Amino acid sequence: MLRALVSLSDKRGLVEFARGLGARGVEIVSTGGTAKTLVEAGLPVVSVSDVTGFPEMMDGRVKTLHPKVHGGILARRGDPAHVAAAREHDIGLIDLVVVNLYPFAAAAANRATSFDHLIEEIDIGGPSLVRGAAKNFADVLVVVDPHDYSAVLQQLDQPAGPSLEFRFDLARKAFAHTAAYDAAIASTLEQVSASDGVLARHADQAMPSRLTLALEKIRDLRYGENPHQPAAWYAPAQRTGLGAAAVLQGKELSHTNLLDLDAAARIVLEFAEPAAAVVKHTNPCGVATGSHAADAYVRAREADAMSAFGGIVALNRAIDAEAARAIAATRIDAVIAPAVDDEARAVLARKTQMRVVTADFSQLAQGADLDLRSILGAVLVQERDRVVEASGSWPTADLRVVTRREPTAEQWQALRFAWRVMAHVKSNTVIFTQADRTVAIGAGQMSRVDAVQVARLKAQSIGPDALRGTVAASDAYFPFRDGLDAVAAAGATAVVQPGGSVKDDEVIAAADEHGLAMVFTGRRHFRH
Repeated sequence: MLRALVSLSDKRGLVEFARGLGARGVEIVSTGGTAKTLVEAGLPVVSVSDVTGFPEMMDGRVKTLHPKVHGGILARRGDPAHVAAAREHDIGLIDLVVVNLYPFAAAAANRATSFDHLIEEIDIGGPSLVRGAAKNFADVLVVVDPHDYSAVLQQLDQPAGPSLEFRFDLARKAFAHTAAYDAAIASTLEQVSASDGVLARHADQAMPSRLTLALEKIRDLRYGENPHQPAAWYAPAQRTGLGAAAVLQGKELSHTNLLDLDAAARIVLEFAEPAAAVVKHTNPCGVATGSHAADAYVRAREADAMSAFGGIVALNRAIDAEAARAIAATRIDAVIAPAVDDEARAVLARKTQMRVVTADFSQLAQGADLDLRSILGAVLVQERDRVVEASGSWPTADLRVVTRREPTAEQWQALRFAWRVMAHVKSNTVIFTQADRTVAIGAGQMSRVDAVQVARLKAQSIGPDALRGTVAASDAYFPFRDGLDAVAAAGATAVVQPGGSVKDDEVIAAADEHGLAMVFTGRRHFRH
């Protein structure tokens, strides 16, 4: 008779799988909550305590760490000495180990988790069982993923039993499972403090001294930025955002699609009100807010209708039928939103090539998370840039009006809108907006004067006076007055910028000469 040790935190599919094992004559040995679940389902279970002769103790910290368990897993069936030792010490062999680990990552992600509770979510016996079974994969099946249950049952039905290739595949997955688990523990503990038993980030350490990553492939991509570059899409075990996205329809997502979807989503996450962004090559060509999703999208599209063709769209509201019809009226390559309702799905389905993606960014919309970027031979890590100074209505005490003229109420609203969008445009950038939409974006230029000229060129398609009465935002200070002069000549009436140049007095004087209102935020938002 085959024997399986089953001990699971993730009990999805447990009862059905155990019934399948029982139907194939497999005896099940189990622990704690897993055993209780099986007994309640009317399935026969042998307690681990009956195998070891010791009770589970110390609040469950000690239950499977015993020679009669690990000897049964690690004994090599083809080694006469191992078989004899097992027989001499009355160690029953274990042929399947079905184990997944305490939910440490979920506990770490929950801000309400205390430090003491987090420590209790560090599994000790589970990883030992998994690693032991994976090491002895030629004789022991190790199963860590509920998605593999049906394949395991099919392999057990083979005349010769599970193939060596199948056993080895499960072993590799098992080692990846424990590696990801240890990586999550190491990375989390690097960033928290044990003081007062509270789970809190180190106040004196901006970045962890070690960062351990474990990423699982979501899928291969057709290619990277160019056809000659192999590429794939990965995510950590604790899936959020684009790591947990659902692709509802359309052509296969490309590497550049995903970069653009990310850029667009970051923009709309800055807004609590309905917002939409249209992105090309990671830069926005139009961003707007509105009374509802369709309203916001149409405004964003019309900000630069020519560039919107073939663009990537993000909305921070579910797509309804009205929004779907507006999106489908333009050639859009991909769209991402929190959800798509049934009527909208039917509308979008007519655009068979359009990629439609849903993703929940709610966990990423609050708090700090890390941005990682590879460089040649190294990785750069930073906190994700959030425009926290614009999270509430303007003006605030942290903002400084440096000109003789104060912004009007409407200009304050427009300056706040511009500041939130500007942070997501490649540096150097100067953008021009109204209170609820972009008008022209000068992205990624070598000088701020050039950025203004690019924005003016873009605005010409709207009309010669398109920028008159707008406000402007610059992601960093104006190093000389020439950039401010260019903004004034374009037609802006108010400007927001970080300030901090040695030429600030000269730039302020220029703003006063032109009759502009200018606000310093004291906070730069480069995006390279």
